[in-house]
Amino acid sequence: MVCLFDCVILSCFYVIIHLVYKVGDVLLPGDVFSFQMPESITDSKPEKVVCGPGLRRNGDEVLVCKSGILRHKQPNLYWIDSQQRRYVPGKGESVIGIITSKSGDIFKVDVGGSEQASLSYLAFEGATKRNRPNVQVGDLVYSQFIIANKDMEPELVCIDSCGRANGMGVFGAGGLLFKVSLGLVRRLLAPQSEIAKDLEKMFPFEIVVGMNGRVWVKSKTIQQTLIVANLLESCENMTAQQRQTLFRRVADGSI
Repeated sequence: MVCLFDCVILSCFYVIIHLVYKVGDVLLPGDVFSFQMPESITDSKPEKVVCGPGLRRNGDEVLVCKSGILRHKQPNLYWIDSQQRRYVPGKGESVIGIITSKSGDIFKVDVGGSEQASLSYLAFEGATKRNRPNVQVGDLVYSQFIIANKDMEPELVCIDSCGRANGMGVFGAGGLLFKVSLGLVRRLLAPQSEIAKDLEKMFPFEIVVGMNGRVWVKSKTIQQTLIVANLLESCENMTAQQRQTLFRRVADGSI
């Protein structure tokens, strides 16, 4: 699995921390954090602050650019936990795409953003002009953005910097693809994810999670695959206690 912030571009800077809002508060776009040093503190040393998704630096201030709940992770990592469903491509993010068409040497891929991304046939492990990958319209591909900004067409690859697939490429035979919020995706991709651990105790299954909110699952039977997908969608707004109670009832066969 990928670390929670491996696929997010973070900004770091040195400031004296003096938060106006508390962790757990609901914030809206345009809200401002004040990072000015309090008058009572004179000899404080600057601390390194890392701003994650939903926060943007503007001079000596930090502006909120997404609505959600303020979260914090030691030592000084802050981000906004939101239930956003609209995906905005980001460089380095791994996503699940759907091949929609082929134009010359380029595949067009639907990633759930405002426009389709391009994927070259040479962007697969071992692909050459003579040895082309077997990719058909409608196939699912797990790929990574190498270009993602507002002024250029998004571009995907299915290889890492060493030319290896490293888990990327065409997949999805016999599984089920569905969409969840980006907040749930981050929870699934977090190291030692509690949701994934609880599900593994019930059924053996395969799962692929994209940062664009798409999730693909496959279990031994169609029934188990549908159960896993329904449980994941149910975790959207559940607390840990509610989730464990639901999983226990499903495992006991009472649902």
